[in-house]
Amino acid sequence: MLRSIFLFIFTISAGLSHLSLAETDDTLRTDIAQNFEAFLADIRIKAIKQGISETTLERAFDGLTLNPKVIQYDRNQAEFTLNFWRYMNSRVSNNRLEKGKAKLKEIRPLLVHIYKKYGVQPSILVAFWGLETNYGKHVGKMALVRSLATLSFDLRRREFFTKELLILFKLIDQEKLPHNAQGSWAGAMGDTQFMPSNVAAYGVDADKNGKLDLWDSEEDIFYSSANFLKRIGWHRGELWGREVTVPEDFDFSLAGLKIKKSIKEWVSLGVKHADDKKNAHPSPKASLILPMGHKGPAFLVYRNFRAILRWNRSILYALSVGHLSDRLNGQPMLIAESTDEPSLSRDDVFTIQTTLNELGFDAGKPDGFSGPKTRNATRDYQRANNLAVDGYVGYQLLQRLKKTK
Repeated sequence: MLRSIFLFIFTISAGLSHLSLAETDDTLRTDIAQNFEAFLADIRIKAIKQGISETTLERAFDGLTLNPKVIQYDRNQAEFTLNFWRYMNSRVSNNRLEKGKAKLKEIRPLLVHIYKKYGVQPSILVAFWGLETNYGKHVGKMALVRSLATLSFDLRRREFFTKELLILFKLIDQEKLPHNAQGSWAGAMGDTQFMPSNVAAYGVDADKNGKLDLWDSEEDIFYSSANFLKRIGWHRGELWGREVTVPEDFDFSLAGLKIKKSIKEWVSLGVKHADDKKNAHPSPKASLILPMGHKGPAFLVYRNFRAILRWNRSILYALSVGHLSDRLNGQPMLIAESTDEPSLSRDDVFTIQTTLNELGFDAGKPDGFSGPKTRNATRDYQRANNLAVDGYVGYQLLQRLKKTK
């Protein structure tokens, strides 16, 4: 029981557990509730300083409690728990592809008009729509205020979500959103899942009816989405990336978004388009991505790929958006063959981080999330053991490290 209590406290205070309020005793629940009330009091002060009315805040805080499910969802995002092939195959499924083709045909006149204004290809907008909500089917039914208040109270990304919560209050105060607006567990809303800050900064009342409707107005949804993409760096007439092949003796340490080279430079290193087409491309620089290490698929990605990452920071998400867009345009499946490598759980990643640290490779404080420090430690371990230095934190690495214990 004491261990369970400790883990739950860690969930709310440091964001590293999956337990819920139901798994704690009454005293602990009371303590957490009191801490949450104190946190909300601080949020109220910040909101009032930003000019948000007492009426809006009274309505928002009335009966407001933590939502433990939000923390669980946050810790179990597919981007954290699935490897490339499992993620890609589930996101770019035949059903989603066929439905996307029908939607693209249905609203193409609107999307072509938007392309002329913003330079964002119709297939890219439909791909975002498909990945975010399965074309409006899953827009979320969780109270946005409660979700964002819970994520603001949690320490994992407190600063980010507190900012979003305050912007949400402002949008409600300005009557741009209803006080009971619903969306995803992460506080995103509408068919393409805008966070409150994106609603405020990039929302477009394209149908000019005096309100912004990201749920039911196709004009507002897609004008806003294209405006967002253009403002975060989308370049007209450019691709997001291409699948490529690399030679067996390639220096895999060159992979990663931090390294940018011209297409000519990549070609000189033996990198070729997987379909044998010419490598010419207007994007000035490209980076090599190996989402499953040196034995998996490879991609050269351009600056439009980085724009997708500014929408969602997950490389797996960005690759899926790009590939779905290509398939919607009639391009074939990836040439690399899909493999059935097991995905890693958070416990598996925790084991990798702990073992790397024990072996003298600094993976930082183990947290079960494979971030830059874990990948850098993996590269150092691979280099020290004469392995391909690709930084891939995957199943084979886990099995190898287990043998060292």
